[in-house]
Amino acid sequence: MNDSPRNGEDRVSLIDIGANLAHDSFNDDHEAVLERAADVGVDTIVVTGSCRRSSHDALALCRRFPGRLLATAGVHPHHAKDWTGDDPEWMTDLARHSEVVAMGECGLDFFRNFSSHEDQETAFRSQLEIGVETGLPMFLHQRDAHARFKPILAEYLPRLSRAVAHCFTGGREELEDYLDMGLYIGVTGWICDERRGLHLRELVPTIPEDRLLLETDAPYLLPRNLEPRPAGRRNEPMYLRHVAETVAACAGKSLQQLARETTANARQFFGLNSTSRINI
Repeated sequence: MNDSPRNGEDRVSLIDIGANLAHDSFNDDHEAVLERAADVGVDTIVVTGSCRRSSHDALALCRRFPGRLLATAGVHPHHAKDWTGDDPEWMTDLARHSEVVAMGECGLDFFRNFSSHEDQETAFRSQLEIGVETGLPMFLHQRDAHARFKPILAEYLPRLSRAVAHCFTGGREELEDYLDMGLYIGVTGWICDERRGLHLRELVPTIPEDRLLLETDAPYLLPRNLEPRPAGRRNEPMYLRHVAETVAACAGKSLQQLARETTANARQFFGLNSTSRINI
């Protein structure tokens, strides 16, 4: 494919900081998904762990495709009702593996409420403690729960290495709070949604260039303004380039500049230059 961005003049290098490649929808074509991503410059993908099974599956994928994938380990607030006293043990064990570069996805989700608020807060606090103990950055989820999320996180932030507000979809006040707290901000294809994400186009230019990260959250959040529209509704890491192009236009930057900045930020956030982690 000599005319693809892999070899062309518009070649960029991007890191997808959050893709759910352990999701069942990818079971039959992991290799093809990774090749399509590489063809457009998505060279590194962080596979999100959202429960015990998917966290272990994420690590297994890293070992199946060495040098191409990294992983997180955590329990999403949707699964907080299943949190037990045994969970810190397996999470801490996974954190010892060099492929695991963050704790989470964890946080609070008062929009779906698949788990009670009490269970969500218990699981969230426990995982923040693990982040403190391991020194790994936190991969955070918050939806319709800012009023509780902010004070809980604030208790632990002085002892945490770093944290990212994954898949940020909030408003200006939430963004300012997170930036004041020192968080990185993860932007997805939500910014491509003319129904719900247009406000992000105004907020992106206010995010400091050293705090912005890009992600697909695949297989969710397929960018709505893709042309031609894919036949299926599954999002995948190859579309990170499209997200990056949209974000770059909103920020008044070239794709190449935005790619350099966000890739450097991802490497800093996940500690990819550290000798204690896999160097990608």
